[in-house]
Amino acid sequence: MKKIFLNLLKQPITNSYLNNINSSTLRKELFYNLSMQIDLNNYLVSIKKPVNPKRQYTNKYAHRASQSKTMNLSFEKIANKLKRKFKPKLSLEIGSNDGVFLKNFGKKEILAVEPCKNLAEITIAKGYRTYDKFWNIELAKKIIKENGKLDLVYSANTISHIPNLKEVFKAVSISLKQNGVLVFEDPYMGSILKNNSYDQFYDEHVHIFSLISISNLLEIHKLKVIDAEILSTHGGSIRFYVAKENSKYQVSKSVKKIYKSEIIKKLNKFSTYKKFSTRVKKSKIKLVKLLKNLKKNNKKIISYGATYKSATIFNYCNIDKNLIDFVIDSTKNKQWKYTPGKHILIKPPCDMVNEKIDYAFLGAWNFSKEIMAKEKKFLKNGGKFITHVPNVRILK
Repeated sequence: MKKIFLNLLKQPITNSYLNNINSSTLRKELFYNLSMQIDLNNYLVSIKKPVNPKRQYTNKYAHRASQSKTMNLSFEKIANKLKRKFKPKLSLEIGSNDGVFLKNFGKKEILAVEPCKNLAEITIAKGYRTYDKFWNIELAKKIIKENGKLDLVYSANTISHIPNLKEVFKAVSISLKQNGVLVFEDPYMGSILKNNSYDQFYDEHVHIFSLISISNLLEIHKLKVIDAEILSTHGGSIRFYVAKENSKYQVSKSVKKIYKSEIIKKLNKFSTYKKFSTRVKKSKIKLVKLLKNLKKNNKKIISYGATYKSATIFNYCNIDKNLIDFVIDSTKNKQWKYTPGKHILIKPPCDMVNEKIDYAFLGAWNFSKEIMAKEKKFLKNGGKFITHVPNVRILK
């Protein structure tokens, strides 16, 4: 049985940055209702009615993982760790984006799957064999036929994007060697509950995982979680190490510890999610009130980062250019476009002191340390950042 616990109202496709806001463009903008539900049979949290992936992952996909120094270091670290731990001869990445993980491997050591053709072209140009298709059983069989079975399958912030998880894991199962390993990481439900970070819910995050839910899903395909790690990346993620039930790997103490903590925190209880929903509604009221009060005092407020997370916040809280003057973002193909849904202009990074900005909302709050280090001048001159996690406040 599936039950809705949170309705984040009408939302746009978070990747759909608008080139202009004329009437013709606005008529074509796609919206959907973002309602979150939990399956009480396996405790998987999902969007009730996901958007068709073909509408999301196009040849105009905007996100570039390599643009963040934090993510570059994170991918380099995990790539080196996996090479030391499993010594794979042939690996594959599902959702390779612009090659930020791939570049840590030799071109004959790894294959890539990336359905966004504009991103696939980047890694193909760098010499990596890239399949510009959606990951499914048909593609898995094609890859095995052309390259043989795999020692390692890696995916970051992609598995949670795919509506049909049964097909995902079946395709992985047939692709791996007997002692092959799947390693994937995605936003963690435990961190969302802790941080009240409801902005982790948006069209691409079709599912949000816990160890409990993934263990239940993998069991069907005779796969098991052999290790797990809670990560700080993307505001709180979980990394799963998965192998076949009859492989040589034993289940680690870490898996048992995390599973036990999820039971204690009641991630398998509907009441937990209803309480979270109440906190989200209170957060919305406080954030809007804070921004309106600052604007009444003629303060200039921008948003730092044209993120998918901020799109959820702006559309749920009805925050538009009357409250946020503009957004800054370092991703060039977002600049001089407009945010989805609320149509706030996105500019390149600026001198926040000379622009006489008083407050900056942390749309990219998960990179707050990197941002604070970069904007010391702004802080020194009295500028302040606003965040909504774990609660709405002005950072001092």
